[in-house]
Amino acid sequence: MRILYFDCFAGISGDMTLGAMLDLGVDREQFLAELGKLNVEGFTIDISKIKKNAIEGTDVDVILHEHHHHEHDKHGHHHHHEHRTLQDIEGIIDESTLDQEVKKLSKAMFVKVAQAEAKIHGAALEDIHFHEVGALDSIVDIVGVAICMHMLKVDKIVSSPLHLGTGFVKCQHGMIPIPAPATLEILREASIPSYSGGIRKELVTPTGAAIIAALAEEFGNMPEMIVEKVGYGAGKREMEIPNLLRLTVGEEKKNKFLMMR
Repeated sequence: MRILYFDCFAGISGDMTLGAMLDLGVDREQFLAELGKLNVEGFTIDISKIKKNAIEGTDVDVILHEHHHHEHDKHGHHHHHEHRTLQDIEGIIDESTLDQEVKKLSKAMFVKVAQAEAKIHGAALEDIHFHEVGALDSIVDIVGVAICMHMLKVDKIVSSPLHLGTGFVKCQHGMIPIPAPATLEILREASIPSYSGGIRKELVTPTGAAIIAALAEEFGNMPEMIVEKVGYGAGKREMEIPNLLRLTVGEEKKNKFLMMR
């Protein structure tokens, strides 16, 4: 039985997950070809190797093209087409020629984020607009992770408890506490074990929490397994611990007698 273990010692985000999956050896050309099935334009993906505290990992940067830069405008001036609702995003996914399993997993992750946002803001699910999450980069992150999962072909997914971080982060609505309320809501809803190690950074993003909520079947230390592959995905922070997500894929050896041969 093939196990994928998420070691979230420095939290988890969409780009860290994508980086770690590519670092595990997911075929880049095939991955980019699959991602091309999404009828979405206006971005380029930059995949590179970078070091975090001297450990090399894969960094995935979704670069939005010039005319899309207003998405990151902190004053909340958004052009109409950037306000994508859950329905818009589901439409984009459904209209693509992606594999059914990939569509299903992508939508499951988006729904988890949208439900959490709706609850936090006291709004109806259909009124949730993905400004911060749902701009292009999180469509790429979430669908990209679903594509990689489909390519990885594992039987079971286990995750460590999530290291959250603490303090405050600036968002479109002003300063909010870390973990962001939407992140905490996803953790609560999915019964995901988590802790804060006192690092004053946002280590788990809503997208990262949604990925774990949709994928992990069990939580705890790394299960007994013979490790075949290790992947490190880089985040965008510099801090005292390496801003990396570590993924290991291996074979669970249930039957001790098989090893005696």
